[in-house]
Amino acid sequence: MSTRALEPLVIVGPTASGKTALAVALAERVHGAEIVSADAMAVYRGMDIGTAKPTINERGGITHHLIDVADPSEEYTVARFQADVARAVASITDRGAVPIVVGGTGLYVRAVVDNFTLPGRYPQARAAIERERSTEALWARLEELDPAAAAKMLPTNRRRIVRALEVTIGSGRPFSSFGPGVDQYPPSSFRQVGLRLDRDELDRRIDARYDAQLSGGFLAEVTSLAARELSRTAAQALGYRELLDHVAGSVTLDEAMAAARKRTKRFARRQERWFRRDPRITWFEADRDDLVDQVEGWWRTPGSASSP
Repeated sequence: MSTRALEPLVIVGPTASGKTALAVALAERVHGAEIVSADAMAVYRGMDIGTAKPTINERGGITHHLIDVADPSEEYTVARFQADVARAVASITDRGAVPIVVGGTGLYVRAVVDNFTLPGRYPQARAAIERERSTEALWARLEELDPAAAAKMLPTNRRRIVRALEVTIGSGRPFSSFGPGVDQYPPSSFRQVGLRLDRDELDRRIDARYDAQLSGGFLAEVTSLAARELSRTAAQALGYRELLDHVAGSVTLDEAMAAARKRTKRFARRQERWFRRDPRITWFEADRDDLVDQVEGWWRTPGSASSP
């Protein structure tokens, strides 16, 4: 089947579920397929080991987009990602190829799948908001200014609360008024497949990956980064934040890695909950032996949507 007959594919799922390996295997079977990364941290040059960025060998000769496109000192925003991926997808389809978007960063994926209208940045408003040290007080302010937005986020999620206030105050419009919202799932031109795993197995994979990353030079990578100016986003990356604390001398290596493992497993749970809410995703067991055959067959079958 020509790639023209295939709809663009999105592969989602929690970290360590095998999304990249599946994407490469599918791209090897579909002539002309190219992979677009939707990972918020794989965009950063020099952050290779801890992001589980696919190596040249792991890419299998398949063209990959949106890897190593920013310096760790840069704030790589969702809006910038959306613009970059739109150019990549247009370039791929113009060549008669088909894009396979791969990622676990939920908002980045939705920005592509649903072409979100994203609000701008308002640094002056944000700077004033950030001066308030109490996250609870910020959430109370958001509840007053935009109760619809406040109702959709935890009072402890400072990052989301600050962003919602930044937009609400800076634009003069409620944050919740931008786009249909993440709780709406309209028709899309993308087909979406999700990978799921038993939680014990997923935890085992996360632990094993960290073991391999440490053996592969993760600490040395972070030590090198610590000497540079890092953006807030890059410095908060899973595993990096904890190892930066170790390099700074505030925790032992064992303490840092225990914290990294714990935070990564919590993040995997949040990924699962985020993607589970989207009824357009068809789910497959990530550890099945015939996974590639099953997903390829589903992708090549027009209109197939139910989970196997």
